[in-house]
Amino acid sequence: MPITIGTTYISVYKLIPDYLVKKRYFLFGLYSLYTIIISVFSIMFSVFYGIAFLTDFMFTKVESLTRNTLFIIACIYLVVIVVSAFNLLKLNLKQSKYNAELEAKIFEAQLKLKEQELNYLKMQIHPHFLFNTLNTMYGFALKKSDATPEMILKLSNLLDYLLYQVDKPSVALSEEINHITDYISLEKMRFNDTLLVNFKAEKCTENISVPPMLFLPFIENSFKHGKIINGQLKIDINFKCFKNHINFSIKNSHKKGEISLNGIGLDNIKKRLELLFQNNHELDILETETEYSVNLKLHISNG
Repeated sequence: MPITIGTTYISVYKLIPDYLVKKRYFLFGLYSLYTIIISVFSIMFSVFYGIAFLTDFMFTKVESLTRNTLFIIACIYLVVIVVSAFNLLKLNLKQSKYNAELEAKIFEAQLKLKEQELNYLKMQIHPHFLFNTLNTMYGFALKKSDATPEMILKLSNLLDYLLYQVDKPSVALSEEINHITDYISLEKMRFNDTLLVNFKAEKCTENISVPPMLFLPFIENSFKHGKIINGQLKIDINFKCFKNHINFSIKNSHKKGEISLNGIGLDNIKKRLELLFQNNHELDILETETEYSVNLKLHISNG
């Protein structure tokens, strides 16, 4: 019994946690060998001492008693192996729980970092949007145009969306499209007859949700960097909604070499797409001599 307890104690509290778990396999094997040698020697000593004691130090019955020595050794090491295996399983479960908690903390930290980065990108988008819109309204105010009240109303709707909806993780695509429609209306007032916009949205219902302010930077860039050719700035905007994906495309008249591809809006939308959709989106930007186009495909799970 003392040998069994001692061998088990060394295995459970020394060999396994200090060497096997820490992957110090050479020392684990070496000290395990020492433990086996010492324990076997102790077992043999106790057996022969027991034989001598039971036979009053008359060794005529030694042969029959020593037949059980191997059985005794096997039983002792069976106990050691079973207890060690149980302890190893316990350590594995404890380590698995620790790893799961650590992964959860890392995931939580990544989510917070992702949220902070998204908020930072949104903060950069807002001034860009407000600057363009307010600049347009300022021009109408200088002209004392009768369209100014309508423009202020549309701007009020846009600001309401900007202040109270944009912080939501997602909004209905139909709401986003209404927001874009208001923005286009404001730009039409600014450009007058020099603007030709073709806007279509097919099968885009309220059941489809998207992150707010996702498409507007592309549209802003088309108005900002598009070129008036033959007296008109032509912009085509198209939404096509399907069960598992959204196709968004926009193209505008353009003169090659005169567009800036490093605007705040476009850079930010690329980063937002990477953060929000990762590999679940496809973005293609094409520039020709007379046209600049963007095609975005978003894979969604709205059903």
